[in-house]
Amino acid sequence: MQKFVDIETPYMASSPEQLKRNIRYARACMRDSLLRGETPFASHLLYIQSGILDDNVPEERERGIMAGKALIEGLNATTVVYTDLGLSNGMKLGIEMAKRSGRNIETRTLGENWEKEFSKNESNHSHKGIW
Repeated sequence: MQKFVDIETPYMASSPEQLKRNIRYARACMRDSLLRGETPFASHLLYIQSGILDDNVPEERERGIMAGKALIEGLNATTVVYTDLGLSNGMKLGIEMAKRSGRNIETRTLGENWEKEFSKNESNHSHKGIW
C-alpha cells in the first residue's frame, strides 16, 4: 500500500508573483512525492481554486484547512514539510496538528534548482497553460 502524505508548503503571499511561485513550488513538491511512490494531498492546491474557496476570506480559509486536515487524519497520513521557501503560519499549524494527533512528520527540500527542474516539466506538460 502506498504511503499517504499531507504536503505542507507556503501558500499565502504578499504579491501575485509570490503567490504564483508558491503554487508552482507546491506543485513541484506534489511531483516529488508522487515520484517517491507516495499518495500526496495538498488541500491548498485543491480548495483554493477559483469558485471553490477564497483564501483571502478568513472563514473560507479556515474551512479549507479544517476539511483538508479531517481527510488527512482519517488516512493517518504522514505530514511532509517542504522547507525550501521557509515555514508559513499555515505550515506551522499543520505541523502542530500532526504532533497533537501523533502522526509522523518528515522534513524535505527540493534543492536550490527546483524552479529550473520544475519548469522543464511544466513546459512539456500536455495541459500547458490550462491550469
